[in-house]
Amino acid sequence: MPPKTASKNLYERIKPRLHRRIGKELRLAWRVLDLGCGSCDLVRYLAATYKQRITGVDINSGSFPRRRASSNGVRFRCLRRDAVRLEFAEGRSADAVVMMWALHEMDHPEAILAEARRVLRPGGEVLIVDFPKGSLAQKLWNEGYYRPEEVERFLVNAGFADIRARLIERKQVLWARGYQPPDQGE
Repeated sequence: MPPKTASKNLYERIKPRLHRRIGKELRLAWRVLDLGCGSCDLVRYLAATYKQRITGVDINSGSFPRRRASSNGVRFRCLRRDAVRLEFAEGRSADAVVMMWALHEMDHPEAILAEARRVLRPGGEVLIVDFPKGSLAQKLWNEGYYRPEEVERFLVNAGFADIRARLIERKQVLWARGYQPPDQGE
């Protein structure tokens, strides 16, 4: 198997483990937004496993599933929108916002994080799971990935509190989270 194929398969192998870890982290959230949801894999997983009210948002709807219900019948939404303007979401209406393998794809990460903060209820969580700068993904795809301290700075600038960013999965995945400060929502 060529190295690039083997490396890409690494990410496919760890995706179910990351879905479980994300689910465990966000299990108490009822209303969840998945920004940069792609084909809505995480959306489907969270809807099926935790029965959350989840909306996937992506600027490109080309890979959205036709069926908008999980295997156990829990419905979910996938919307074609720019995450810089989540006009469909009222302020303080989400319990959690998640971005899996998406922050590096976004043109205005700080504006998107500010918008995520706007829609989060006080105490709500933003969770970012992405490839870090210097990872195997960087070697494969040479995209603009971030270091943990850069993502922490984005979260600080967007107004989040209790921020923590670290590397997991043998330093191949960035895991960052922050919280909407209590009683300070927009």
